[in-house]
Formats: sequence, C-alpha cells, structure tokens
Amino acid sequence: MSTRRFLKSKIEQLKQNRFLFEELVKRDFTKKYKRTVLGMLWSVLGPLMTLSVMALVFTQFFGRSIDHYIIYLFCGNLLYGYFKESTNSGMSSLYNNAGIFSKVNVPKYMFLLSANVSSLINFGINLVILFVFCAIDGVAFTWKFVLLLYPIFCLVLFNIGMGLILSALFMMFRDMKYLYDIFTLLLMYLSAIFYSIDAYDIHKQYLFYLNPIYVYIRYFRKIILDGVIPKPTFHLLAAGYALLVLVIGGIIYKKKNYKFLYYI
Repeated sequence: MSTRRFLKSKIEQLKQNRFLFEELVKRDFTKKYKRTVLGMLWSVLGPLMTLSVMALVFTQFFGRSIDHYIIYLFCGNLLYGYFKESTNSGMSSLYNNAGIFSKVNVPKYMFLLSANVSSLINFGINLVILFVFCAIDGVAFTWKFVLLLYPIFCLVLFNIGMGLILSALFMMFRDMKYLYDIFTLLLMYLSAIFYSIDAYDIHKQYLFYLNPIYVYIRYFRKIILDGVIPKPTFHLLAAGYALLVLVIGGIIYKKKNYKFLYYI
C-alpha cells in the first residue's frame, strides 16, 4: 500500500469514528483537572508558575546577558513543556485505553491522537499567554510571527511519531516510563531553555542542533526575539526530524499493532 493510500485510509477511519475521537479529546483534556478547585485554569497557572520559579532562579545567572530574558525563557519552557506533556500522555495512551480497544474494534492510534490534540489545546492557550508577555515586554510583533506555524506543525508531527514509538514500547516494557522521565530531564538541560549556547565554541554549538527540541525552540526565538527568518537549511532540519521520527513511529506501530492485546 502506498503512503498516500495508507494516509487516506486512516483519514477515512477517523471520519467514521469522529464522535468517539471528539469524546476522547474532551475526556483527555478535562480528566487531568478532575476534582481540582481551579480546574482548567491549571493549564495556564502550571506553566506560569514553572516560568516564575525558573525566572527567579536563573535571571541572576543568565538574564543579564540575554535581552528579553523572560520571553527567551518562556519560548523554551513552552515548547519543551508541550513536547513533554504530549509524549508522556501519548506513551500511556494505549495502555490506559486497553479496556476499550480490547472489547471494541476501533483504530488504536485514535487514543494517541486524542492525547496529542489535548496537549495541543494546552499549548495553544499558553501560546496566547506568551504573546501577552511579548506585548508587555515591548517585543515588536511582525508578519514573521505567522511563520511560527511551521515549527509548531513540525513539533506536532514529531510528538505524534514519538508517541507511536513510546506507546508501543510502554505496552511491552513498563520500565519505559521511568527511563523516559530520566531522558526528558536530560533533554531539558540540553535544550538551552534557560541559558544561551553563545558561550560555547562554534563546534560545540553545532552539537545542540542534534537535539530536535532545541531546533524548534531556536526557531521560535529567531522569529520572536531576533525578528529574522531562519535559513532554508534550518527549515529542512526541523522538517527532517519530524518526518524521520514519524516514519519510524509508523513502522514500529504497524509492526506491533496486532500484538498489543497480548501485553494487556
């Protein structure tokens, strides 16, 4: 089956199960705030509180040498937080919904996609808050902000690919959750969220571009803080990471799809 026909068949499956998919998105978005006093306000308060703590700790060390440091920090924290939330929820999406697909014949990838859409909604809300901070901090808004859709789209595809990989591995090895917690912690420090890589020599700076999350964060900062459009090679790198991980995830998912029921 060609890639085009494969994608078309998956879209048709989503259309046929549209009602279920919409209900899954609603459930995934609201369940994390169930039995909380502030409810969905935590989708904004959580990232803002994290940003406040990081700003309080790191401003004295790095903020003096970086213009609009709060916005610089916000960009990194926003994209990394979206990646972490999306992939963590994606990793457990199959396992948490095993009671459904073990009894009803529905496409299993719907659970992963619904978790990603839920995380994307949170991301969108906090992106608006970022723009508010930009206005307060005097960052100039230009037409180039429209290009932010490009790294967002790439990151969405990247997160789906990572979710496909992680959800398949988590079904077979529950240790993945603990290993992934360590990995994301390491990734946070390697994504230059609260520091600049300018202090390193050029060869070490290139190593940061091996980290896809840093590439997407860097793209945001170039548009918002520098007001420049990244080079074509930068665009290719961002898309390349997204497509590579998505293809790998699709292959793993397709190969393990019929074995998931054995690991419930």
